[in-house]
Amino acid sequence: MLQWTAGGKGKRLAALVHHTDAEREYAYDRDSKVGRLDKALDIANEKGWQVIDMKNDWKKIFPFESNK
Repeated sequence: MLQWTAGGKGKRLAALVHHTDAEREYAYDRDSKVGRLDKALDIANEKGWQVIDMKNDWKKIFPFESNK
């Protein structure tokens, strides 16, 4: 989906949400037992796509959470 989005003409936003916050949401990464993000992270790096880290980039994940 990101390849299709980034491949069009004009300005595009290709962003990958990296689920890294196991306390507030489910975390998965390269070596996760449930879902793996290894290929997507490699491709994002190669293509220069924005990778958004849930733990480090978001103060709030769900609307009902209080700000820390």
